[in-house]
Amino acid sequence: ENGTACVPASSEFPEGFFTPQERRDGGIVIYFIIILYMFLAVSIVCDDYFLPSLEIISECLGLSQDVAGATFMAAGSSAPELVTAFLGVFVTKGDIGVSTILGSAIYNLLGISAACGLFSSVVSRLSCWPLFRDCLAYTISVAAVLAMISDNRIYWYESASLLLIYGCYILVLCFDIKINQYLMKKFSPCCTCFTKAMEENAEQQPLVGWQEESGPLICQQSRTDSGIFQDELDYSPLSTSLHGLDEISEDHPSVFTMPEADMKRILWVLSLPIITLLYLTIPDCRRQFWRNWFMVTFLISAAWISAITYVLVWMVTIAGETLGIPESVMGLTLLAAGTSVPDTVASVLVARKGNGDMAMSNIVGSNVFDMLCLGIPWFIKTAFINTSGPIEVNSNGLTYTAISLICSVGFVFLAVHLNGWKIDKKFGAICLVLYLVFTILSILYELGIIGNNPTRVCGN
Repeated sequence: ENGTACVPASSEFPEGFFTPQERRDGGIVIYFIIILYMFLAVSIVCDDYFLPSLEIISECLGLSQDVAGATFMAAGSSAPELVTAFLGVFVTKGDIGVSTILGSAIYNLLGISAACGLFSSVVSRLSCWPLFRDCLAYTISVAAVLAMISDNRIYWYESASLLLIYGCYILVLCFDIKINQYLMKKFSPCCTCFTKAMEENAEQQPLVGWQEESGPLICQQSRTDSGIFQDELDYSPLSTSLHGLDEISEDHPSVFTMPEADMKRILWVLSLPIITLLYLTIPDCRRQFWRNWFMVTFLISAAWISAITYVLVWMVTIAGETLGIPESVMGLTLLAAGTSVPDTVASVLVARKGNGDMAMSNIVGSNVFDMLCLGIPWFIKTAFINTSGPIEVNSNGLTYTAISLICSVGFVFLAVHLNGWKIDKKFGAICLVLYLVFTILSILYELGIIGNNPTRVCGN
């Protein structure tokens, strides 16, 4: 009826295993089984390879847990978004639409924060400076990207400025401890009270290491620690061997060791194919023989995370279209959550071990990485491939995007402050409610029910 062609999201992926009619007749069950299996695969890659390699990298570089979460962990778990950005610029020629930016950013901030609070039995204390630093960097990056796409054109110097901003962010992280100490002295009245409260909590509650305990425990860690998992008590075998605190002759158990719990045994048997494939392709740096191959482990595990996420988003896209879910709604919900599965799994795993600063820095730092590293494919294309003109992008819903992203950052910071600077189930419930409110409002805006957004939905 109108002359504009409507291109479904599934056209960017290979054809599915079944025809549309076969999927409606029951074939969609296979897609849901694959989706669940991909969730299991991501958790195995993160828990057995990605996070252990990150720990050794951080120990070698002397990074605190929040800096490690904002840099290597954010870059590794956000590899799928970087691959998607390259595909969007060089392959599909897709625009950076309001659904992609808004959906994934809101989910990363509120959805993953909710998961960390609700799925963790450990109450993790947070430091003020890392969260303020990352939220400020994210707000600046959002403002920069939105200002650049306001005229629907991206020039080479604009994309270069994105890389410069991210470089400044990394520079601040390099001098993070010194900046933190300076701010503590400068604003000593409020910081002293906060530090004293945290010390009292640390004295009253036992510390938590890698081992999980029953009941909610408080985990307090010093930001001046050089290692991301250094505790005064309950060292992990990896940390103690790296610091020379004791001589551990035992090697890490094999990934083929069957768990003792019945439910874990069932999952272990179901995941044997992916466990075997990962064992054959990724060196396990937790074992003494592969200890020095930690960078190879990090890079290959990040590549596996990207590949698994691609399959996951492919399956979710086809399943959503089979169920008749509008693309705008899929972009804000299923696809946003699907592309952020590695961030979700990694953040929840470290939050369950009591590393709150690392989890929150990964959440916000991943968004900084996503927003600013859009400049990499933009810069390559405008500076080296297509130097004759700028990249054309779509900036519909720009005002609503800016307001929503900045509000979500403010709400997360406010929720942490009102909750006493800790991650617990109460904080998770607050973030879940905020996420549902933002998502519902965004869907209503995308469908044109509220606001003045003439977005057309494929199939309607």
